[in-house]
Amino acid sequence: MVDLELPVGPIAEHLFDPSDHTDPDEWRVDLALGVLADLVRLSRREAAGPLRHYAEEGAQWFDAVAELIDLEDPSLTAGLDELVAARCDDADLALLIPAGHNPVIEAWAARQPRVAGALARQREAGLAARRAVVTAPGRARQSDAELLELARRRGEGAIAAIFELGRRRTLALLDLAEELLPQRPSRFGGAVCRALREYGPETLPRARAWAAERGGCADMGLRILARYGTRQDIPLLMDELDGAVARRDWADAASPVEGLGRLRAGEAVPLLKTAWTESTYAYLRPRILTALTRTAPHTAESYTAEGLWDCEDGVRAEAARFAPLTRETQLRLRRLQQDAAEDPDVRAAAGARLMT
Repeated sequence: MVDLELPVGPIAEHLFDPSDHTDPDEWRVDLALGVLADLVRLSRREAAGPLRHYAEEGAQWFDAVAELIDLEDPSLTAGLDELVAARCDDADLALLIPAGHNPVIEAWAARQPRVAGALARQREAGLAARRAVVTAPGRARQSDAELLELARRRGEGAIAAIFELGRRRTLALLDLAEELLPQRPSRFGGAVCRALREYGPETLPRARAWAAERGGCADMGLRILARYGTRQDIPLLMDELDGAVARRDWADAASPVEGLGRLRAGEAVPLLKTAWTESTYAYLRPRILTALTRTAPHTAESYTAEGLWDCEDGVRAEAARFAPLTRETQLRLRRLQQDAAEDPDVRAAAGARLMT
């Protein structure tokens, strides 16, 4: 919108559409609120009005308040503290308090005792967590079996035990994954998934079994194959991508796309082109473009040129590295390099490309 110098009116119209209070989709306005906040950061101050108005009257007012807090400009939130204190319980207030110093929250805390209380509780919780890290018994002195038992109890210390098992890269964590991941999502299963990111090719035999079984561990298996799989895994990844594209399930396409791109599987190119054209899942686009540049560099040229204008900074960075140098793309690369509001990785990639 900054490049095109478009007005903010259409975004405001979307926010205040009559469906705002009837549409159950809580993500309906998420992107619009984020765009308004980014425009304010880029000195488009007229975007602050609709953002503030939506915080006062919109169905997803809480998200708008969070965006205004993140802007760290008390002049945009004057008087909004009364509304926040009236609408939010203590749990909601805790969600609004950022981790670091924030002038908006500090200003509100000076006028609203409940905000001040939430801020004080957050600071005390931070101190307690730091003290716990210093005083907690050393997990390194516990055996794998002791840590597994602690993790299985899912009580105090279970998360720390899971992470210690991950740090040791013990294969017993794979057994724990088979116990936890097929169950409904939980913070313990999430901790296992994060801990398994520390592992490497030693997990491939189990990952192949998980992916082939299509059970509760299939997603984790595909992530491992995407990162460490070999050419023997291409047929399975192709089947997964083919199914995801047929279902238009773009979230399920992410791991196969990543793995096939890393393995430079040329047979995936038609599916990658379809996914690029049809997917509405922004998270997938950087992976698709990376896969195309690796598997079919010449075919990817038109996609990289298009990607210089993409909404995802990961796409713009990849496009900047590989887009063909034409008069139009060089102008765009200079714009990306010189834009102070652009992502640093994109600016660096554009600058490096212009030097070639």
